[in-house]
Parts: sequence; C-alpha cells; structure tokens
Amino acid sequence: MLDADFFRRWMTATAASVDREAARLTDLDSPIGDADHGSNLQRGFVAVTAALEKESPDTPGGVLTLAGRQLISTVGGASGPLYGTLLRRTGKALGDAVEVSQEQLADALRAGVDAVMALGGAAPGDKTMIDALVPAVDALGESFEAAKTAAEEGAAATTPLQARKGRASYLGERSIGHQDPGATSASLLIGALVEASGE
Repeated sequence: MLDADFFRRWMTATAASVDREAARLTDLDSPIGDADHGSNLQRGFVAVTAALEKESPDTPGGVLTLAGRQLISTVGGASGPLYGTLLRRTGKALGDAVEVSQEQLADALRAGVDAVMALGGAAPGDKTMIDALVPAVDALGESFEAAKTAAEEGAAATTPLQARKGRASYLGERSIGHQDPGATSASLLIGALVEASGE
C-alpha cells in the first residue's frame, strides 16, 4: 500500500529529476516551443518541494492536491495548468484515503490524464505529454518499472509525429523530427515512481 510518505517521495524524486534534466527539456523546447519548459518546470517543482516541507498533508490525495496547486500558481505557459490539473485531479480521485493501492493510483491517474485531455484538447498521437501518460497509465497495473518504460517509449515515439496541439502545432511539418518536451517531462514524472518505491 502507498501512503502520504510515498507520494511525498514521488514529488521529491520528480523535482530532482526535473532539476537534473532541465537543460535537456529546454533544449527540446527550443526548436518547437518557447525554450522555457525546463526552467518553468524546475521553478514549479522547487515550489512543490518547499510547500511539502512547510505543510505535511497526511493523505496521498492531499499531497498531490497541494503539489498541483503549487504548479498552477508558479509555472507559466501551458505546463503549469496541465501538470497542476493532472496532479490535482489525481489527488481528488484518491479522496481522503490514508493509504491507496497501486491499482487505485492507476485509476486515479487515469482520471487525471482524462482531465488534462479535456483541458488541452489533446489525444494520443498529437505529440504532447498525453503520448507518454496514456501508455504509462495502461502499464501501471503491471509495475512502476513497466509504467516508466512505457512513458519513455511514448515520449521517444513523438519524434516522427507532426504536432497537432500546443505551441509546436503552429510549426506544422517543421515539428517533425523533434521529441516533444512535454512528453519527455511526463516520462520523468512517471519514472520518479520507481525511485519513490525503491523498486
């Protein structure tokens, strides 16, 4: 079973991962976005870590709701609302339970991903974070490691796609050949589950 401590470790591991990969995320964002994805997310997750040190929600849902709120209030561009919605909706779906199973997390995360799709209007194949998140959620019932692999493969598979949503979609065919930065950062979020679990 996964408790609030696990979810805090997940957010802390994500923050460390984003910090390590910030330059690469920004490099990926340079040709097809505003060249600020890495620095924006880095700032957001620093705020998440600080908030979790100050406040200590005692439920998994509470941890994710607080994290989502921080991202919405500190991250500019589209990624703040999208990641904030993902975590808040997942947290809301987990409710007030003190512990949740991996299956409950998978179901809640699917609700979070659905909320992101509704907000951004993106579907799998549109070259967005959804391309990493949907396969990850599908694999989550199996293991965190399987979800991580699925997210990384989903992110890599965005390279040959033409963007149909988000800033990159304005480039049309010029967006082909670049890995999507949002899908890449989403794979970091999912990969951090493995670190949090110690698998």
